[in-house]
Amino acid sequence: MNILFSKFKEVTISVAPITIFVLLMHFTFLPIENVLLIRFLLSSLAIVIGMAIFLFGVDLFVNPLGEMSGEAIAKSNNIIFVGIAGLILGFFVSIAEPALHVYAGQVNQVTGGVISFWQLIIAVAIGFGIMLAIGLIRTVLGFSFRISILLCYIVVFIFALFTSKEYLNIAMDSLLGTGAMTVPFLLALNYGVTKLRKQQSHEDSFGLVAIVSAGTILGVLIMGVVSKIEPLGGNLEIVAPNLTNVFAPFIEQFPEQSKNVLISLIPLVISFIVFQFVFFHLKKRQVRKIVKGIGYTTVGLIIFLLGANAGFMEVGKVVGEGIAKLPDWVIILVAFILGFTIIIAEPSVYVLTRQIEDVTSGSIKKLPIVISFSVGIGIAVALAVLRIVIPSIDLWHYLVPGYIIAFALMPFVPKLFVGIAFDSGGVASGTMVGTFIFAFVQGIARAKEVNLINNGFGMVAMVAFTPFIALQVLGLIYKVKSRKGGITHAK
Repeated sequence: MNILFSKFKEVTISVAPITIFVLLMHFTFLPIENVLLIRFLLSSLAIVIGMAIFLFGVDLFVNPLGEMSGEAIAKSNNIIFVGIAGLILGFFVSIAEPALHVYAGQVNQVTGGVISFWQLIIAVAIGFGIMLAIGLIRTVLGFSFRISILLCYIVVFIFALFTSKEYLNIAMDSLLGTGAMTVPFLLALNYGVTKLRKQQSHEDSFGLVAIVSAGTILGVLIMGVVSKIEPLGGNLEIVAPNLTNVFAPFIEQFPEQSKNVLISLIPLVISFIVFQFVFFHLKKRQVRKIVKGIGYTTVGLIIFLLGANAGFMEVGKVVGEGIAKLPDWVIILVAFILGFTIIIAEPSVYVLTRQIEDVTSGSIKKLPIVISFSVGIGIAVALAVLRIVIPSIDLWHYLVPGYIIAFALMPFVPKLFVGIAFDSGGVASGTMVGTFIFAFVQGIARAKEVNLINNGFGMVAMVAFTPFIALQVLGLIYKVKSRKGGITHAK
């Protein structure tokens, strides 16, 4: 129970900045309807309770599954098996990602059903699975991460050339496929593989999240190229929120969210059962612990999604619409502050920073990593809002020079920092970014009456690539400060 309590504390700290921000807006210059405010507070509580229970379940079920699967994969010494296992596990774990569920619902709504909920999730899951297979093969063979990630994004940009602007924006934001469930799973899976390798380096401890993140983009880009779906809209009429009954959205959402969670978790459970009989052979006590983890994961995920969809994101849009009435420079400043503060408490960030400290035996401290994250994400959200204020700015205007800078830095940065930096992109686009900040940016776009897809999407893409640069710059600083031209464990 102490672990569960620590999860509650962790998630409360994560949600607190958003809750305080909304309350400050309400009691100063942006009063919110009482029904919406109460619903938001109930939703915040549901997110805290749901995510804490969910993360507790992840520790009992998803993380052990990842590490044991990694060990089984490494013991096989069969590249074909590594690829097939990675493909299956990646597909199944990605469809259970909470942030992806929230994002798929938003895409379905904004596109008027042209891209359905499950259509987007399946596209992301296919890309996730394919790139997880490739990432695991890279780890087993010890192939260079720098070359691997460069090749991954070359493929991404080739497909992007043949994709419409609307699909490009949606695809780049599909990085939300890596979040609270998938990041711990990927880190545990990679750890299970690397610890059984005879010749392992600290570079191999990172990079899998980055490669898989490229897959989430690629899956949607391929869908946009081959599906030939009708042109997307993006300027739907705003549906007025229900102001008569505080609990109505919770009641309405419960059956759908429960069904989606069960559908998404059943394949992952089946994967565990198969691996248990073939590879794991766990004792009854261990199996009971796993079953308990499955229960916690299911219940927590349902509660979290209810909170996110019933009131949390709704108020995010309302606040964004209200902020949009202020002078443009104030909007951009608020966006920077919101991005800077929210990432400090993002649970996935602390999962990554803890692993960094463990792998480097404390050589790389948590504080400079978190500060680099915060500055990078603050700038990312501000730049995303700038695209709304100045609609002529296209997402390409940011991504092309940004990725050129990120890849140009790689030869000069310690290898370990390169892996950390590119993993950070997938980690940063986590739960709070995918719920409140995404809705906040969408609210500003609605109020400014710009195209929701062309200008309201792309924020997650910005959040994902700015850490590529920020943390590599931090790596250069570490390198310069070291008398030997590098730091321990980061050569």
